[in-house]
Amino acid sequence: MSETGTPAPETRKARHEKVAFRFCRECSNMLYPHEDRLNNTLLYRCRTCQATEAASNYCVFRNVLGGSAGETAGVTTDVGSDPTLPRANKACPYCNETEAVFFQSQQRTEDTKMRLFHVCCTCGQIHENYGK
Repeated sequence: MSETGTPAPETRKARHEKVAFRFCRECSNMLYPHEDRLNNTLLYRCRTCQATEAASNYCVFRNVLGGSAGETAGVTTDVGSDPTLPRANKACPYCNETEAVFFQSQQRTEDTKMRLFHVCCTCGQIHENYGK
């Protein structure tokens, strides 16, 4: 095998750095991965001025599959004004207002089951199954 190929697995684990955008030193445009087929190396090339630089890391894209969404992922401060969410008349334990929207847990694991979260339309506090 050639010495310029993919690094060994232990080297790859040690170099678990983020994949970052690279920019041209000549014209400040973005650099794109390019294969030098004669030397069998990875380069980064500018599409505007054709400037190239050698790649210090062989990883050009990383797809992280193990990420997990939080139970209340995507909840913003104005979720109470969303007309597509169902409404409930539940008293908020913080401000005692009775209007709230609710939604199901965003985690897709076996133990979450049918957990509902209520968001107060007045103060925006998130509560799990309050007002039982």
